[in-house]
Amino acid sequence: MAKTYDTRLREWADAREATFLDAVEQHKSATAAAAAVGVHHSVLIRALDRLEQRATKIGWSPAHDMTHTVPDGFIVKGVSTYYDDEGKPRGQWVKSSVDRDRQEEILREAFAAMAETLPRVHAARGPSKVDDALCNLYTFTDSHVGALAWHREGGHDWDLKIAEQTLVAAFAHMVQAAPSAKVGFINQLGDFLHSDGSNGLMPVTPMHGHILDQDGRYAKVVATAIRVLRRIVDFALEKHEQVVVLLAEGNHDISSSIWLRAMFSALYENEPRVTVIQSELPYYVYQHGKTMLAFHHGHLRKNQDLPLLFAAQFPKVWGETTKRYCHTGHRHHVEEKEHSGFTVIQHPTLAARDAYAARGGWLSERSATAITYHEKFGQVSRHTVVPDMFEEAT
Repeated sequence: MAKTYDTRLREWADAREATFLDAVEQHKSATAAAAAVGVHHSVLIRALDRLEQRATKIGWSPAHDMTHTVPDGFIVKGVSTYYDDEGKPRGQWVKSSVDRDRQEEILREAFAAMAETLPRVHAARGPSKVDDALCNLYTFTDSHVGALAWHREGGHDWDLKIAEQTLVAAFAHMVQAAPSAKVGFINQLGDFLHSDGSNGLMPVTPMHGHILDQDGRYAKVVATAIRVLRRIVDFALEKHEQVVVLLAEGNHDISSSIWLRAMFSALYENEPRVTVIQSELPYYVYQHGKTMLAFHHGHLRKNQDLPLLFAAQFPKVWGETTKRYCHTGHRHHVEEKEHSGFTVIQHPTLAARDAYAARGGWLSERSATAITYHEKFGQVSRHTVVPDMFEEAT
């Protein structure tokens, strides 16, 4: 007997799957339907089987008495059906959980739509003279904008106001101290926001729901983060002919990094001197002549795994370069190791320790560094700033 497909499957079908469903309904068999639309019958059957599986995940499988679906962005964990004395279903309890892959897809669609309405930044005049061979890399990682730290626990205070003042001052100092390079690379390496807003705007980590010490509501955190990044980009435009912006994914801001990239791509789309790096994977690369700059927050792969990963992920860039550097964060302290043809630099944070880090006994020096790279010779200079410089100046 030929297999039939429930007509309600059209609610979840894409255009190709809907064509297959129509053909099966018209021709009464998968083989005849496949011939009518010009594909092998196995292609049609596999496509419609996958459609059935997707529908089952959200609660639609009449053959198993599953007829109560969950909203888009959720997935069915289990179904309990109650039957009467005649064996007919009379009630159903559906247990669901978040479908993280689908929710991320929904977020991307929403952020792209919101970015369409943002006012664009007009092109600005650049510097009069720069060194074409140089690229200044300004690294900020684990800034944790929105975190709340108390000096009696961690040694220093940290809140929204302090974070904004410190980050802007640090960038301004690094820009002034660095040479007039053609390229200014803003390397925001992840965990820029302390919380992600993806769990009902609650101050918790996105993956495990750990409670965080946060200064103010999420809306205030977002406003401060955007304001800081806008000022940093504008400073960079005054110094450099080209500005590259990396807004990397961290473990604290998985979804926030998505809307930050969407927002800043839209804001500066009329400014040809600004490029915002877009990547669906949390591994990023930039080629400056014969110098390769690679980036990963550090939350998914260990430092010793990165040379082989980037060689395999970006073989063209690897093959065209002779100087290669990878920049990571995540662990809040300095570590630098040269591998065969690939140096991994782990950067510290400017943020103060929160209660969790203080109670765990984790200590690290707070700093940020601007590294200048030559298109042929690789790293040629460094300029480091520490928060104490700004505290003494006020």
